[in-house]
Amino acid sequence: MDITIHQAYLPHNDPDASLAFYRDTLGFEVRNDVEYGGMHWITVGPADQPDTSIVLHPPAADPGITDDERRVIAEMMAKGTYAGINLATADLDRTFDQVQAGDAEVVQEPTDQPWGVRDCAFRDPAGNMIRIFEVP
Repeated sequence: MDITIHQAYLPHNDPDASLAFYRDTLGFEVRNDVEYGGMHWITVGPADQPDTSIVLHPPAADPGITDDERRVIAEMMAKGTYAGINLATADLDRTFDQVQAGDAEVVQEPTDQPWGVRDCAFRDPAGNMIRIFEVP
């Protein structure tokens, strides 16, 4: 079986702030930017990984979500407990400094974890947890 990760989805509640974070702070390229019905989807990804993308989507876009569920999603996003993604870099300290300089909300500075990884954490403008792991 030959399966790869093509897209991951993260919610956003401010397309301009999300675009600035993923494009300007993380350095991802914008692959698609679509507005439809008053909502906004933005697809971004690392330039050297054209087959792997993050789709930043409006959480209200799913027609199967009730108003109560939309409220809970909005509350969880505000607390930073709704969604997240793990990224990787070869130089965690340099990457941390660059992301921090972009005014990202720091959750955890670079730390050696007891389970054997070194990582840091930020929140994106929508509150999504962005963990960055150091890999050789």
